Amino acid sequence: MADKTAPLLIKRYASRRLYNTETSDYVTLDDVATFIRAGREVQIVDLKSGDDLTRQYLLQIIAEHESRGENVLPTDVLTDLVRSYTSQAQSVVPQFLAMSFDMLRDGQSKVMENLGTTPMSNMPGFDAMKAQQEAFMKAMTGGLANWGAQAASEPDSDSEASDLDEIKAQLAAMQDKLSKMGKTS
Repeated sequence: MADKTAPLLIKRYASRRLYNTETSDYVTLDDVATFIRAGREVQIVDLKSGDDLTRQYLLQIIAEHESRGENVLPTDVLTDLVRSYTSQAQSVVPQFLAMSFDMLRDGQSKVMENLGTTPMSNMPGFDAMKAQQEAFMKAMTGGLANWGAQAASEPDSDSEASDLDEIKAQLAAMQDKLSKMGKTS
């Protein structure tokens, strides 16, 4: 059986067909998206040149979802991303986005932990709603493996407050850097 922690290697042939090296069959872009949603890391390489095409295909998956009306990225965010490719902010944007998704993932795990202890947890349909929320966050944050394990390792509420203050300070510093870069361009 294949090592599930290693990226799933997918080779792109000259015909542009994608070949799953684990199962020895051809896959579609939708199949690749399904692997990612299930928590698998993927690596897509060109068979002939050996070039890593993973970013190109991930962007294509996002573009297809957006074009089908599954809008996750607001227009102003997309506009800012386009601008970041032509400004000095380019070096800060990837780190800012990574930090934002980390904060989203951490905040979501805390919310999911707290949902189980609220009076809403006795409401009919609550389990289905919670499962949908977990699935959404798993898809959005790259397949966080185990919500409960991370939540169990979270510090107490006093530490959470100081962590939140630290995150706010980091975010303010990042916003200050971005605004200074915007003034110099």
